[in-house]
Amino acid sequence: IAVVKDGQILLSKGYGYADFAAKKPVVADKTLFRPGSISKLFTTIAVMQLVEQGKLDLDRDVNDYLDFAIPKTYPEPITLRRILTHTAGFEETLKNLFVPDASDVIPLRDYLIAAMPVRIFPPGKIPSYSNYALTMAGYIVERISGEPFDKYIANYILTPLKMDHSTFAQPLPEALAPNMSQGYLAAAQGPRKFEFGSVSPAGALSATANDMSRFMLALLGEGTLEGATILKPESVRAMESRQFELHPALHAMGLILMDYSMNGQRIFGHGGDTIFFHSDLIVMPDAHVGLYISYNSAGSRPGGGRT
Repeated sequence: IAVVKDGQILLSKGYGYADFAAKKPVVADKTLFRPGSISKLFTTIAVMQLVEQGKLDLDRDVNDYLDFAIPKTYPEPITLRRILTHTAGFEETLKNLFVPDASDVIPLRDYLIAAMPVRIFPPGKIPSYSNYALTMAGYIVERISGEPFDKYIANYILTPLKMDHSTFAQPLPEALAPNMSQGYLAAAQGPRKFEFGSVSPAGALSATANDMSRFMLALLGEGTLEGATILKPESVRAMESRQFELHPALHAMGLILMDYSMNGQRIFGHGGDTIFFHSDLIVMPDAHVGLYISYNSAGSRPGGGRT
């Protein structure tokens, strides 16, 4: 668990075991967990960085940025804004999101071509969560920046924020691998292997609670932490604004950040699940509070502890 308030870490603490059999404790500044789809926030920040540089346009047909074609099923094009509000209109698929081994992880382009889902909704009309679309956004970052996706994230987000115990690399770098928590369905069933994600930009982050607290502080600091700026304030505000709504009285989508507002508080966040790890991250901009929680097993409760 990590809690930040008023620009500082209020609490960062590990509970339970990173390795149940060895009784190895979870340590907040050392033990890596897999935040799953919270990874999408990093991909979105990467997209917004390139938007700030004039290299990407949120409202341009993504086919202009790709070296393969998305079928023109509907007259309206798929855009990055649609992708980042989960209204691109792709059917969601779960097959092959995770693969057994590092050797089964194929380049993003190959995955996107091989696993392209059907377009079932016109863009911008129906919310339909899409790991595929966010992976496409990550590939666009890779193409436009000229850097492999995991290296781009390291160079322009993780390193500036001093998130030194976090990575999108699969397999993990040698320096971080010994501190990776085991993942479990339940402790009694024993640990499971490291989960290799085909959709790296949509869910492959490994990070410590301390590092995630730095990430929340950067969001709450409107893109800047300790002199390092990863986004302009207006870009962070765009991520936290109503980009897609079905009705003004209902919660809306920002740019990947979901509106969790309640009790008069503006609250934005994103959950994340791998098969074995279950996490949530929320920020409350007006209260200057952020909360990150991650479990390395689902436990006995339906939906796991984070629910």
